[in-house]
Amino acid sequence: MTSFLGEFDCKLDAKSRFLLPAGLKKQIDPASKEQFVLNRGFEGCLVLYPMNEWEKITARLKKLNLFVAKNRSFFRQFHNGATAIALDSSGRVLIPKSLMAYADLSKEAVLFAYADRIEVWSKDRYSAVMNQDADDFASLAEDVMGGLDDADAE
Repeated sequence: MTSFLGEFDCKLDAKSRFLLPAGLKKQIDPASKEQFVLNRGFEGCLVLYPMNEWEKITARLKKLNLFVAKNRSFFRQFHNGATAIALDSSGRVLIPKSLMAYADLSKEAVLFAYADRIEVWSKDRYSAVMNQDADDFASLAEDVMGGLDDADAE
């Protein structure tokens, strides 16, 4: 499984493209063949998945019982806006207009990489989310990590 790490500031050009930073490009599994899926994320960001990671997520979602209304709703919401993306010859990612609007992106973006995905945030929205969460981080850490014993933490 891919395990991305890092936070990167990017500029968007007039055509809604950003250059994938070299520090991230080095972390991409060659199995993805520089093919991605860009999708709506939570809290108003976008999520860039390498194609090999997207296929793993899709395989898990295919196990949902689609005769259950809640599952169908989640499946639709999760795939809403999902777009196949390939890096261009200059290593840039083109963001579709509908996803630009969803994430309130204009000229500056922050790429926040973790686990198997890269979140794409508007710089202002990312700052607001991180500043809000910073106040409650100790409490959040206790809630999320406090119940883990040493065996689970490794």
